Amino acid sequence: MKGLRLGSVQRGNNDFNINNRRNVNVGNRFDNRRGMTLRLFRASADTMKTHRNLFQKLCSYDNLLLAFMKARKGKAKKEYVIEFGQNLENNLYALQWELLTHTYRPKPLTTFTVHDPKTRKISASNFRDRVIHHAVCNIIAPIFESRFICDTFANRKGKGTLAALNRFQHFLLKVAGSGRPICRERDKNPNFGFALKCDIKHYFETVDHVVLFSILRKRIKDEELLWLIRVILENHRTPTPGKGMPLGNLTSQFLANVYLSELDNFAKHKLKAKYYLRHVDDFVLLGKNKELLEQYRVLMDAFLKQNLKLELHPDKSRVVPLRCGLTLLGFRIFHHYRLLKKSNRNRIYKRLAKFREKFKRGEITKEKILLSMAGWDGYAKMGNTFRLRERVWADARTIIAGH
Repeated sequence: MKGLRLGSVQRGNNDFNINNRRNVNVGNRFDNRRGMTLRLFRASADTMKTHRNLFQKLCSYDNLLLAFMKARKGKAKKEYVIEFGQNLENNLYALQWELLTHTYRPKPLTTFTVHDPKTRKISASNFRDRVIHHAVCNIIAPIFESRFICDTFANRKGKGTLAALNRFQHFLLKVAGSGRPICRERDKNPNFGFALKCDIKHYFETVDHVVLFSILRKRIKDEELLWLIRVILENHRTPTPGKGMPLGNLTSQFLANVYLSELDNFAKHKLKAKYYLRHVDDFVLLGKNKELLEQYRVLMDAFLKQNLKLELHPDKSRVVPLRCGLTLLGFRIFHHYRLLKKSNRNRIYKRLAKFREKFKRGEITKEKILLSMAGWDGYAKMGNTFRLRERVWADARTIIAGH
């Protein structure tokens, strides 16, 4: 035992020292912190990075071919897709030549109105122009995706309506404490928290082109690519020159996210709103303090007017209590379940009544009825709608059977 020191054990030629182990752990923590700092620096540098020479990548044959494959997805049996694909190589080289020589001009938009349930004017592009839209998004989407916050859900890969509904319900449980009432200190009235639900007034019709291009130029320094985006936007005629985007174009959907990413960053980084999410031009903030949410509404409306030349819809932007559920994306969402809105339930029965009449007259086929019902079923499955779907499918089967 003589000569044995506390904290040290002789093992062959290696000394194991407790103090050395402590030093190693400290060194590991330092390395981890240094690695984390380096990763944060790289992420920050990536968000500040600008991109040049993008137009040549956009015009490459490989990018145009990929754009064609994306544009034809789900439409391969359409006559205009088959016609374009029969002479695919020549059509793509023709588009490439028009782009490189700056002679590309989109064909006039086909405009029609839908009532689902709002009245919306949809502008559909010619198929060759849709190929160009996909080619543009192939190039610019990776650049701006890193700027988007996690909680924006429209027109993004891995996001969508279902992800937005799930995220909102997660926020709802966080704020309301699984539905348990909380008491405010002032009046001791039980409540479950509040939601600021907002809608931007005539969003797609009022997007300002000058503001949009100032946002794009923060990341894109390629004037040829910006020229092409301008050509696409100006193909849409609006009462006010320099404003608006066609509802229904892929580029419009993506640029709508780019435009409102400024609002997202304001809400998350300036207002420090923890429970915030957005889907296109509808956004929601949750919290336990009603007065704070009212302040957020005023500040966000001022930000929209001053920085983006937009404004909140006065009738659709308000603070509502969460105890009775909240209507979002066609569903009435409660703490532990969600149901279809009554107007959506009524609309599917009206659709079935139309199918019944058209099927009797031979104006619609069995396949089209089943295809329409499958689309509705996929949407309705996002809620707790098992019994409703069973009833609707039973009615659809009686229509097809001719009863």
